[in-house]
Amino acid sequence: MAHFAKLDDNNVVTQVVVVSNNVATDEAAGIFFLKTLYKEPNAIWKQTSYNTIEGVHTLGGTPLRKNYAGIGYTYDEERDAFIPSQPFNSWTLNEDTCQWTAPVAYPDDGKRYNWNEDNQSWDLIE
Repeated sequence: MAHFAKLDDNNVVTQVVVVSNNVATDEAAGIFFLKTLYKEPNAIWKQTSYNTIEGVHTLGGTPLRKNYAGIGYTYDEERDAFIPSQPFNSWTLNEDTCQWTAPVAYPDDGKRYNWNEDNQSWDLIE
C-alpha cells in the first residue's frame, strides 16, 4: 500500500490516506488518482512511507522524506522531508533525522520521564 499526505497552503499535513499499489504505481499516478477521487485538481499531495522513521526505512528499503507524515507535520521542500511540530522551544531540529532533539539527552536507565521546559531537564514519572 502507498501512503499520501495532503498539504495545506502552508505545507502542513491535513490528511494522510492509503492508496493501493495497483493504482499508485508511482507517486505521480497516486497523486493523479487522489486529485480525481477528491475532485480537487489543485490539491497538493506528497507520497510518504509508513516505514520511514528518522531517515531510515525500517524494512531495509529506500527511505522517503525522512519521516512518515502525520497530521500537523510540515513538509519542508528544501529538505524534502516531513517534520513534526516542535514540541518545546528549547528543542533543536536534527538535520539528519528531521526530528526534534532535547538540549539534554533522555536518560538511559529504563525509567520513564517527561520533559520539563522550565528546568530544561527530564522529570521522572513516578
